[in-house]
Amino acid sequence: MNQLMNTLPNSDRKNPEPHGRGFSLIELLIVVAIILIIAAIAIPNLMKSREAANQSAAAANLRTITTASLVYSTTWGNGYPPTLASLGGTGTTASCDQANLLDPILATAPFTKSGYIYGYTGEGAPVTPAGPGCGAPGFNAYLTTTAPQSTITGAISFCSDEPGTIHVDNTAAVAASQAACEALPALQ
Repeated sequence: MNQLMNTLPNSDRKNPEPHGRGFSLIELLIVVAIILIIAAIAIPNLMKSREAANQSAAAANLRTITTASLVYSTTWGNGYPPTLASLGGTGTTASCDQANLLDPILATAPFTKSGYIYGYTGEGAPVTPAGPGCGAPGFNAYLTTTAPQSTITGAISFCSDEPGTIHVDNTAAVAASQAACEALPALQ
């Protein structure tokens, strides 16, 4: 009988010998399961890293807005800028209305960058008269804020005013006034 089995081609045998090529279904399923386990571990860490990067970028951008506001005030003699857009601008020539101090993404509506929304409000009385060549009067004080667009992009908000200290709110709420901003803890 064994001699008969040896003379038949492989396709006619009941238990053909494996050819040694490819992977079995079980082996492929094990590899897929291992990949899924690694992905389940890595994806939450990736999201936390991305959120931390967005929050760091928001604090840095707010510091840039604060610095640009101070430079605007000393350069143009118009107090602090009337709007966030007046800190931006295009081209090579700066003016009181387009100071070219900020990245155009930050200085153009809807004022969003890296998953955060930026706001700027002139506080106090407007400067009178407006500085030379200025289309709008600046202010004696300001409040700038930033808050995450969603809980995916960040979990904390920041604010700053003319002393230049950045304050942090762990509830991600936007500070409604200078007093509310200054009541928050300073960013360490």
